Amino acid sequence: MPEQINITLGTAGHVDHGKTALVKFLTGCDTDRLKEEKERGMSIELGFAPCLIHDLEVGIVDVPGHEHFVKTMVAGATGMDGVLLVVAADDGVMPQTREHLDILQLLGLARGIVALTKIDRVEAGQRAAATEQVKAILRGTFLENAPIFPLSNLTGEGYDAFREGLEELAASIPRRRTDGIFRLPVERAFAVKGFGTVVSGIPVAGQAGVGDELVLLPQGISGKLRSTQIYQQTGPAARAGQCAALNVPQWDHRQISRGDTIAAPGYFSPCEWHTAHLRLLRQEGVSLHHPTRLRFHTGTTDVPATVYLLAGNNLAGGDEAVVQFHFEKPLVAGPGDRFIIRQLNPVRTIGGGRLLEGGARRLRRNRPEIIQEVTAQAQAVTDESAWLMECLKKAEKTAPRLAELALTAKQTTEQANRILQRMVGEGKALALEGGMFLHAETARQTVAELLRLTGEFHRQSPASPGISPEQLQTATRLARPVLDPLLVILKKEGRLVERVAGRVALPEHRATLPDAGQAQLDQLENLFRQRPFQPPDPGEAATALRISVTVINKLIRILEENRRLIFVGEGLRFHCEAVERARQLLTDYIRREGRLESVKFKYLLDTTRKYALPLLDYFDRTGLTLRSNNTRYLRKQS
Repeated sequence: MPEQINITLGTAGHVDHGKTALVKFLTGCDTDRLKEEKERGMSIELGFAPCLIHDLEVGIVDVPGHEHFVKTMVAGATGMDGVLLVVAADDGVMPQTREHLDILQLLGLARGIVALTKIDRVEAGQRAAATEQVKAILRGTFLENAPIFPLSNLTGEGYDAFREGLEELAASIPRRRTDGIFRLPVERAFAVKGFGTVVSGIPVAGQAGVGDELVLLPQGISGKLRSTQIYQQTGPAARAGQCAALNVPQWDHRQISRGDTIAAPGYFSPCEWHTAHLRLLRQEGVSLHHPTRLRFHTGTTDVPATVYLLAGNNLAGGDEAVVQFHFEKPLVAGPGDRFIIRQLNPVRTIGGGRLLEGGARRLRRNRPEIIQEVTAQAQAVTDESAWLMECLKKAEKTAPRLAELALTAKQTTEQANRILQRMVGEGKALALEGGMFLHAETARQTVAELLRLTGEFHRQSPASPGISPEQLQTATRLARPVLDPLLVILKKEGRLVERVAGRVALPEHRATLPDAGQAQLDQLENLFRQRPFQPPDPGEAATALRISVTVINKLIRILEENRRLIFVGEGLRFHCEAVERARQLLTDYIRREGRLESVKFKYLLDTTRKYALPLLDYFDRTGLTLRSNNTRYLRKQS
C-alpha cells in the first residue's frame, strides 16, 4: 500500500482546456461522475481522485472551468496545497484562466506548475506563442517561475516531463500540520446502504479519528465518527489536507449541504458578523464603496454579504483595509481562513483576504482603538503564537485560564500551553496563581494603574495606613482572582507593602495627620479606652469631645483603618484592646467551665446585653466560639 500523505493538488483553468482529461490521464479516474457532466462534456461539480507519485499517494481535486461555476471552483481551490494550471495551446489564455489565477493568488497558494494541453492540435509556432502568452500573465504571480509543460492528453506527448514536474511539486509542498482543531467544510453528503450518512470534503485543520465526537454546524447536531475513507481507502483517521469521506450514522444526509461545517465540538459557532483583512485586485474598474453588497466565498461556503469599511468610505483597486462583513446567514469559520469576494453586477472576482474574528454585533466605524485592534489581529492571524497573544491581549483584565484562551484562539490546549509557557519565559506573558495568564502589556498597564490609584489614595487620605483590596477592585473593576495575585507579586517585588487589615500602601507612605487632627484622634481613642465595654456612638463622642459628628466619623474611619477600633456589628465599635481583653475573659471562662451561657457574658464584662451580645456574635463570626442555642463553646481550633 502506498503511503497516504495529507497533500491535495488541484486543477485550475478555463472550461474545455483539458483539466478533467489530465486528471484521468494521471490517475485513471474520471472525476465527471454526473450524467449531466458526461452529456455536456464539461465539469459542473468538484471531482476528487487519488494520485500515486512513486510510493506516495496524494489527492487531486478537479474544478469546473465555466464562469457559471466559479463558486464551485473556489470551494475546491480552498483545499489545495498546490495547483496544476491548465491552458489549452489552441485557445491560449482565456477569461477563466485569468480569474482562476486571481482566485489562487487571493487564496494564498504558493506552489504550482502549468500544463499547456492540446499541443496535438497546434503547430510549433502556435505552441510557442501560447507559451509566451502564459508567461506574460504569470508575471508578478506566485507562478511566475513555475515550469510550463506542453503535453497531449490524447497522445501522451510531454507526459513524462510533466510527471517529473508533478513529482517535484509534490516534494516541495510541506505536509499540513494536524495538531489543530478539526474542521471540515462540507463538499457533499450522501447515504450509503448499510452505513448511513457519509460526508466528504478536505479538512482544513486537525484530525478526526474513528470514535471521535463531531458536531455538524450550523445545525448544532452531534454525532460519532464511525469510519473514514481517504483516497477511497478505509483508514483510522481523517487529517487536514486529505480528500476525506466521513461516515456519521446519526446524521441525516438530507439535512446537510455544501457550505456546512463538521468540527470538533465546543470551538466553533455560526456568526452573522466577522472582521477581516481585505485586499482588492489591482484591476481596471475594481473599487469598493461603504457599504457594498456582494457574494462571499470561503471554504465551501457561498453566501450573500455586506461589507462595511471600518475606516473611510472608499477602497480603490489594489488597496487593503480592515473591514467587517455581515452575512445573510450565519457563517462558521476560523481565524485566518481565506475568502474571496465577487461583485454582483457585473459578476466578477474583485478581492479577497483573511477572516479574523466572529462577533455578534456591528463595530463602530472610524474609531481609532477599534481600527488598531483589528489591524493588530490582521498582522497576527497568520502566526499561531502571535494570534494567541492577541487573544490574550484582548482579554484585558479577565486573565483567562488555559482552556478558555485555547477556546478563544481555536487552538488545542496542548498548542496553547506550549506557546504560553514560551511567552512567559520570554517575559511576554505573566502567569498568575490559579492558572491564569495576563498579556505582559496588560499586566504592565494594570500594575501602573494599581500603583497610581494607591498613590492617589495616599494623597486624598494621608491619615489612612493604605488602600483596601476592595477599594482597588472597585476602582479597577478587576476580579479578585486577578487582583489578589497581582498584589502578591507587587508585595514580593517591594513595590507595595501590606499594612493593617490587609490594606496596601506604597513603601514610602506613612500615615500622617495635621497636629490638630492628631490631637482629636488621640482624644477619641482615649474615650474608647476609658469606656472599653460601653463604647460611645458617634453622637455621644461628638458631645463628649465637643467635635462635630462629621469630624468624629472621619476620625472613627481612621481608627478603624488602623485597627485601633473594631466594628463588631449593630453600629458598635470597640477599642482593639477591649476586644482582646473580652476575648481573653471569654476563653479563660469556657476553658474553666466548659461552656458559657450567653447571659453570663455581660457580667464578665460588667456591661449590658446591648454591648455583650454583639461582641459574642462577633466572636462566633470570627471563629473563636460556636453557638448552640444560647450556649457558647470554644471551637476545636481555638
